[in-house]
Amino acid sequence: MDKEAPKKTETKKTVQKKTTAKKKIAPKSGSSKKLSGAKKKNKARRIHISIRVGLVLLALFFAVLAVVKLVKPSLLTKNYFELESEEADTSKPDIDVELLTVNPYSRPGTRTGKIKGIVMHYTANPGASAMANRDYFEGLKDNHITKSSSNFIVGLDGEIVQCVPTWEVAYASNERNIDTVSIECCHPDESGEFFEETYQSMVKLCAWLCLKFDLSEKDIIRHYDVTEKICPKYFVEDEKAWEDFREDVKKAIKKAS
Repeated sequence: MDKEAPKKTETKKTVQKKTTAKKKIAPKSGSSKKLSGAKKKNKARRIHISIRVGLVLLALFFAVLAVVKLVKPSLLTKNYFELESEEADTSKPDIDVELLTVNPYSRPGTRTGKIKGIVMHYTANPGASAMANRDYFEGLKDNHITKSSSNFIVGLDGEIVQCVPTWEVAYASNERNIDTVSIECCHPDESGEFFEETYQSMVKLCAWLCLKFDLSEKDIIRHYDVTEKICPKYFVEDEKAWEDFREDVKKAIKKAS
């Protein structure tokens, strides 16, 4: 046992040396500061890169916004322009663009499909102007009485007011809302017959829309033809007047093209 005692002492010394060696491997406080400084520099660099990327994305956003305003400004403002063929452009009547506010009751903002027809209506509101009817549609966003609107309204003096872009659905013609343009027409009395000024603007507007969407006078229908509602009253009760109207549109199309 006396012989083994020195060995135990040596073992302790060896362990002590190893422990000392491990302590020497530990980084000095100066090295920690250098690592900390490098981390700060890397963090600052990442923040700088993030800011630059953010600025680039912001610039791209405003560039896209500018393009949208040029191509389809109606999404952002009342003033807009539609792409037109040369023939449609020359035959376009004067239109007062007074777009409704996008809302679930009169202008849902839903895209139409391919336009396949034009649907004629009468306002059933004798003596009311085009703007009065337009304002009624606008008011639906607040009073929620019903869902109703039209792409265009032709007034008592022949003025044309546009409420909804032709590439958006108007609540006018039931299941045909998705593929038609709707026109409401003002009338002076219960008979539903139109003033001459109103009639002539109806013809011009329909001819322009036919050229714009590559339609013929046969693609112009009455609300009655969709739902059998007596609308427009005058054209439902007088079939000849309806056929004469479509013939007048045909002549206007031929004249414009």
